[in-house]
Amino acid sequence: MKCSREVFVKFQESTNPQWGKPPRERSPEEAIKYSIVIVDKPRGPSSHEVAAWVRKILNVDRAGHAGTLDPKVSGVLPVAVAEGTKALMALSRADKTYVAVAKFHGDVDVEKLRAVLGEMEGVIYQKPPLRSAVKRQLRTRRVYSLELLEVEGRYAVLKMHVEAGTYVRKIIHDVGEILGVGANMRELRRVAVACFTEDEAVTLQDLADAYLLWRRYGDDAYLRRVVLPVEEVARHLAKIWVRDSAVDALCNGAPLAAPGVAKFEHPFARGELVALFTLKGELVGLGRALVDSSEVGKLERGLVARVDRVIMPRGTYPPMWRRSGKSLKF
Repeated sequence: MKCSREVFVKFQESTNPQWGKPPRERSPEEAIKYSIVIVDKPRGPSSHEVAAWVRKILNVDRAGHAGTLDPKVSGVLPVAVAEGTKALMALSRADKTYVAVAKFHGDVDVEKLRAVLGEMEGVIYQKPPLRSAVKRQLRTRRVYSLELLEVEGRYAVLKMHVEAGTYVRKIIHDVGEILGVGANMRELRRVAVACFTEDEAVTLQDLADAYLLWRRYGDDAYLRRVVLPVEEVARHLAKIWVRDSAVDALCNGAPLAAPGVAKFEHPFARGELVALFTLKGELVGLGRALVDSSEVGKLERGLVARVDRVIMPRGTYPPMWRRSGKSLKF
């Protein structure tokens, strides 16, 4: 998952400090309202239960998770809070990284195992297991890497970076079938979702302590470390920063036109999910690129991206656009 890109400036533009505010300047209440928490999910509860506990801990009306983990699986579970749930689509198809313990049902030659793992990298065919929440039909998924970390007897520790929707249990089963001995998954931990890793994941107890420290003593420093701005949900996406004059139009659902672009990241392709930001670093919304990034700098008119999900409330920035026929101009 690409988490850094080159930034190109189209217009040297300033932003009016009267409107909006940088995410770091939000009040604690606002920081919670527009946030995401990277939870280190323990084994036992379901992902839905974890999201419900986050909602109760932070005393908000809603919270939702991205990328379901089975109850017996631990690891990175992004949970969006309150208004942050509008941005969950940014993580719906994000790549995942897992560490799994596989048990083989017979003795396995290590070098042969490495060779089979190498053959499994790339596009593979999978049919979801019987106990799954989706329709059991053959589909393709991409395995970006499949690495053997350790072997002890008939147990092996594997690390894999895979496309969203890939069943790790099925990969291990298939490896065992190819080796002719059979295999099953004994343990599984998710160590990364997109650019979010287990190093920055927090426990539910961490979250509860941070919230209590703020509420009881007025100290929000710890809270701001465990509750991330909703803008972080787009960490792995290509970003387009828009001029102040374009912000409210986007909040009203207008597509982004070329004159509204101040700067952008490269590369991104037509049809790719992109994040639209103000020059103060606020997430306006998420949408699809209508052109390749290589074209953006050359465009003087025409549409650059459509808006699929608006995050920022209307009126945060003043309207500087006018309606002409059925289109919005700014």
